[in-house]
Amino acid sequence: MKRVVLTGSSGRIGRAIFGALASEYRVAGIDRNTFSTTHIVGDCAEPDVIAPALEGADAVIHTAGPHAPHVGILSDGEFERVNVEGTRTLFNLAAKSGVKRFVYTSTTALYGNAIVPGECTWVTDETQPAPKSIYHRTNLAAEAFLEEAASHAMPVRVMRMSRCFPEPAPTMALLRLHRGVDARGVGTCHRLALTHEGAPFERFIISGATPFGKEDCNDLAASAADVIRERVPDLARAFDARGWSLPDSVDRVYDATAAREALGWKQRWGWEEVLAQWDRDSIEVLAPE
Repeated sequence: MKRVVLTGSSGRIGRAIFGALASEYRVAGIDRNTFSTTHIVGDCAEPDVIAPALEGADAVIHTAGPHAPHVGILSDGEFERVNVEGTRTLFNLAAKSGVKRFVYTSTTALYGNAIVPGECTWVTDETQPAPKSIYHRTNLAAEAFLEEAASHAMPVRVMRMSRCFPEPAPTMALLRLHRGVDARGVGTCHRLALTHEGAPFERFIISGATPFGKEDCNDLAASAADVIRERVPDLARAFDARGWSLPDSVDRVYDATAAREALGWKQRWGWEEVLAQWDRDSIEVLAPE
């Protein structure tokens, strides 16, 4: 059984990835916080912590690092230290240890200013990022380093995941139509990336299946509720029954076609799952505002 080193293993996404890997891989989790999915407690940006863990590893999945909620709380220097320099250190030590695959967890948030106000932007893997915050900029810098450093000896797969944290149930359900994903789907996609053959460097948007097409963008910006009632009538009826409102506009759609076609990813756990979780009082969704 192959061995995978997983950083950020105590976090929400780290735990989902651990769960997706556990039946097929021996997973060594590293995190500064303790959890049952973490075996080494320490800073994954520190060589003394990560070098011993890499011995005998076949692959690395790098999920650790400060993210959006830390902006304004942690210094820009800490974002640089962990997200950029930490990624560089981890990759170089992994290459030295003979690791054969490196998967990096990134974010669709780095498209930032590429989303045009008042319009609906169709976002694909080819859309140029336009970062807003230090979180976005450091993720993009880490991606740029990995793209330059990737090789046939150690291919790199970058996974730009969309929103997947708990939010009010109506918001979460609607996001699954165009810019949200279940954390379990993120985990599955990382597992598939471990065995995906292709170019030395590839990146993929990870977002839920959308019922919309690019041709819907103008209408989504102007009258999203009408488009949703036409394209997803079951969701509209479910919202009506619960007294929830549909949105006036949608500002972006993340297109995960490349991940579906290249990785064979089957996008599960859509808006129906969000409503089912709400109906059974799951802690994965929050109460409507």
